[in-house]
Amino acid sequence: MPISPFTKSLLPDKIILMDKPKNKDHKQIGQALELFFTNDIAPGAPFWLPKGMIIFKELEKYIRELTEKAGFLETSTPIMVKSQLFKESGHWSKFGEHNMYNLILSDEADDTKLVSYTIKPMNCPESTIIYRFRTRSYKELPLRFSEIGRLHRREKSGEVNGLLRVRQLTMDDAHIYATEDQIFDEVSDILDMMIDFYKKFGFEYEFRFATRPDSRAGTDEMWNKAEKDLAGVLKKKEIKAGDKTGDGAFYGPKIDVHIKDSLDREWQLATVQLDFHQPEAFRLVYIDDEGQEKRPVMIHRAIFGSFERFIGILTEHYQGSFPLWLSPIQATIIPIADRHAEQARKIKMLIEQENIRTSLDDRNETLGSKIRDATLQKVPYIGIIGDKEVKSSEESIISVRARGGKDLGQMKFSAFVNKLKEEIDKKI
Repeated sequence: MPISPFTKSLLPDKIILMDKPKNKDHKQIGQALELFFTNDIAPGAPFWLPKGMIIFKELEKYIRELTEKAGFLETSTPIMVKSQLFKESGHWSKFGEHNMYNLILSDEADDTKLVSYTIKPMNCPESTIIYRFRTRSYKELPLRFSEIGRLHRREKSGEVNGLLRVRQLTMDDAHIYATEDQIFDEVSDILDMMIDFYKKFGFEYEFRFATRPDSRAGTDEMWNKAEKDLAGVLKKKEIKAGDKTGDGAFYGPKIDVHIKDSLDREWQLATVQLDFHQPEAFRLVYIDDEGQEKRPVMIHRAIFGSFERFIGILTEHYQGSFPLWLSPIQATIIPIADRHAEQARKIKMLIEQENIRTSLDDRNETLGSKIRDATLQKVPYIGIIGDKEVKSSEESIISVRARGGKDLGQMKFSAFVNKLKEEIDKKI
């Protein structure tokens, strides 16, 4: 079965099969931990359960913090627009109408006239509409727009795979409009953001430089300039990038980040792309310091690639044992017997007041059974309340076990909370 152009750009260069019995597929982990699942009622579109949405929202919060700190302004664009937009951008002729979800609707002003609409498969053409909202001055540039946008791509059924290949995806997109002399600083800052981001998750990473494909938009002059500029950034930053000759976007060259997960599989995720074509296609301009119209450069940037794919990879990378800041349940409080339940409820309430996600297991089960269940759910910390903890005359104490079975012994409540908050704040 042929692979769609959309899917081909997302495939890893190599996949090393999971040959260790203990390694589980992200779909298995997602169901066991009640994070997400798929259903034939919506092929290629995941259903997110409450615990999975916690991970999704934490990642969303994190990328917003990074983009806001870097001076990006968040936007949102319509999910359905007239297909003409993608014809102007060049996406229609490149990917073909069969890779997009299109609708033919009657014109609102004239019922006898039919109009083609497309559910957007990418954000960049609509970003140019926001840029054109009003006249832009050189003083505004670089103008950095970000968007966490829901996209739909018409992947073939045989290509869909859990979260790794979906038809409905969420992109952490950004588009920067800049002058040509601002290219180095903007691309350099993006590469630095990518490095910091992937180090945070413990991934091995390397950069790859993707140059012009055979089928492309724009002039050779545009491509020569764009490739020279990206190569110059890599050289000045002393980054050795692997070669992806002919694998650039149809509108411009790009620098991709390839990571290795804990299973030694390689994935292409983050990307920064330099685009002279779409500013030309959409006739984008800014007014320079002499009052003349100039064409800006468009820089495309994604850090995750897509939320769905990143979470799928992350789930298998950690095998469900997410770091504390991402864990849906960060601590579980377990009373040993009924007489300890009141103190356990009090401790749970106090921990939750510190914005730490906490659960209480006061079921009529043995302590060993409760600990086993919390372990299977990959809860990072288990707090046990027994006679010693209830009878403590000092500050409330709690017996703590860390994920993996390590016994941390008795801790004062304040010390336990501070430990968790520090770990959460540092995202370790």
